[in-house]
Amino acid sequence: MTGNDGIERRWTIGELAKATGVTIRTLYHYDEIGLVRAGERTASGHRRYTEADLRQLYRVRALRGLGLSLEEIANVLRRPADDLAAMRDLLGAQLAELELQSARMAQLKTKIGGLLGLLDQSVMPDSEHFMTALEEISVYETYFAQELRDHLAQRRMQLGEDTLRDLRAEWLVLLKEAHQHMLAGTPVDDPQVQAVTARWTAMAAALQSGNQQLDERLKIAGTAWWRDNSAGVSEEVSRQIEWLDADGLPAIFDYLQRAVIWAREHESGE
Repeated sequence: MTGNDGIERRWTIGELAKATGVTIRTLYHYDEIGLVRAGERTASGHRRYTEADLRQLYRVRALRGLGLSLEEIANVLRRPADDLAAMRDLLGAQLAELELQSARMAQLKTKIGGLLGLLDQSVMPDSEHFMTALEEISVYETYFAQELRDHLAQRRMQLGEDTLRDLRAEWLVLLKEAHQHMLAGTPVDDPQVQAVTARWTAMAAALQSGNQQLDERLKIAGTAWWRDNSAGVSEEVSRQIEWLDADGLPAIFDYLQRAVIWAREHESGE
């Protein structure tokens, strides 16, 4: 930031604290441990911060915001403050963290929206309603670690509500078609069943992020969650789908799974 006279601006410690919201005490501490030192001193010994010092302060505060300790920050700051690649990496990490926070907020918004939905149905939901909602959140968090929940939230944002709505609609269509074939006793190797299976597999692939490690961990966590909670989930889903009874969902999933296995074995020539 250069003035009209071409001279680079300098800040006193008080001016820098006021402009950045960092306390004078913190600036003193950063100076003492070598994180952000004033680039210049007046003849009387007063600190004067330069534009390079300002960039250094930005890096420190940004890295603190990403959860790094002061010791870890010191290691990162070995790269010069005017290194464009380093600053790009830092801003990219900040943006990723903000997107993650946004995804978490969207997730929290959905949960609170569910409770508000209860309020729309009555003057005040009783404690059982809130307990049920809290139990659902607790069960979800038991099976899906924070990293996986963040990954799911990010994937939801990437796909967008329109795509998710289309996928939900496709899910219902495929579920009903598989249900009809199952009731008719159609073998899983029948071309019609395999056509449904191919669409089912494609839909599942569309939900994946491409991060094989996280996608595999999600699959394992989802399998464990379904194994332990399928009865309750099936009952809840059956309330929302008029043609499906409480025992129907596990049977349909088992039918589709057998069809998927047949398709894989057929594709591999086994």
